[in-house]
Amino acid sequence: MMNFTDEQRMIQEMVQKLARDKIGPMVKEADVSGHSSSEIVRLLAENDLLKMALPEEYGGIGASYTTIALVVEEMAKVDASTAMILFVTQSLIQILKQWGNEKQKERFFGQMCSGDKVNAFSLTEPNFGSESAAIQTKAVLDGDHYIINGTKIFVTNGDIADFILVFVRTGEGERHRGLSALVIEKENAPGFMVGKHEDKLGLRGSDLAELIFQDAKVPKENLLGQQGKGWDILMTGGADMRAYGPGAMAVGLARGALDYAVNYAKQRIQFGGPLSNLQAIRFMLADMSIQVDAARSLLYRTVRYMDSGPGEKGLRSRLVSSTKCFASDVAMKVTTDAVQILGGYGVMKDYPVEKMMRDAKMIQIFDGSNQIQRVIVAKSLLS
Repeated sequence: MMNFTDEQRMIQEMVQKLARDKIGPMVKEADVSGHSSSEIVRLLAENDLLKMALPEEYGGIGASYTTIALVVEEMAKVDASTAMILFVTQSLIQILKQWGNEKQKERFFGQMCSGDKVNAFSLTEPNFGSESAAIQTKAVLDGDHYIINGTKIFVTNGDIADFILVFVRTGEGERHRGLSALVIEKENAPGFMVGKHEDKLGLRGSDLAELIFQDAKVPKENLLGQQGKGWDILMTGGADMRAYGPGAMAVGLARGALDYAVNYAKQRIQFGGPLSNLQAIRFMLADMSIQVDAARSLLYRTVRYMDSGPGEKGLRSRLVSSTKCFASDVAMKVTTDAVQILGGYGVMKDYPVEKMMRDAKMIQIFDGSNQIQRVIVAKSLLS
């Protein structure tokens, strides 16, 4: 059993009830539409989940990485798309806590404290995905503003975000040495617009959009850290989110699929008895359970290490990438097996496991593909 605090268990129970009773009934409609549900976002706001990482003086609970992971996991058991909206919003808060100056915290957190603000993280470009150091979106300082030109794609929450962290090239160095990070306020960025909405395989209840910058003006005080230090932000706060984000989503998704498959196998009658009487099915369920427990243990080992302090850089990086990679591979295997156990019903949209399988495939790819995570793990081991 995981050793969570009383407060964390209370939050877990609240999220479990919210996800099951309120969000669950709306999931199918969001999946079919391919858009975030405004009603689901409203429920997240009403239950203070969009601002939970904010410091207490701004109305949050200063949620730790472990607490965020617990909430994301519990939500993903019912709907990974809602968990996605939630974790990406928390990721900008966590990065601002680490890299923002006091004036920036006061300004941005002062707006986020309303509890209804959604955030986004923008890195990928049409020609640059895994090769983050090669991005080409440019920002030129002109007086009191940066002028941004370029296009970002595959931006989670891009359609609905109020604040967007965007990585740009400010020109003072090559590759990663020339990157900076700016916070975009959607209501205060002339020249910025939302472009194409992506129609994707899974996580369809979470918006994914193109962002276009045409001489977009962003106040220079929206620069995080120092100019040219964007890579450091990406390699710390941007990397950490892989654990409490996709890692936790994958664990929750796998747990949800396992629970559904177990219940189905006990109720479905075949060959004169429950499906669960068949050894082939029992072994499948056993393997699914073993994998889920292993992934969950790795997830909470990682986020607790993150909560304990900066730690050893190489170990932290290895744990984060291992969690994202292993947990999402487990989610893919477990959800595929759940579909197999349900047989013909498994591929029907009246049953949730086909959606879970589609969502799992998305988690293997976004926020750094699992091939990239293996590169990071190997580099840490061999350095």
